Amino acid sequence: MTNEQIIEVLKNYKNKSNKDLIFAMDFLNEDFDKTKDLLIKLSKHLDTTEESYYKLLEEFKRRTNNG
Repeated sequence: MTNEQIIEVLKNYKNKSNKDLIFAMDFLNEDFDKTKDLLIKLSKHLDTTEESYYKLLEEFKRRTNNG
């Protein structure tokens, strides 16, 4: 099933077969899980980047007597 077909199921779900509903639900569930996993990974990456930046900033301030 293509993205267009999934959208059609979502628009017209009351008239779609159970098979179409199940397929669309499986697709959406998989998409949700992938998106959630990506967000978690990106959140961890963002936290690590922020921590690294502030660690370097503190060292820079210490060296230049600006802290």
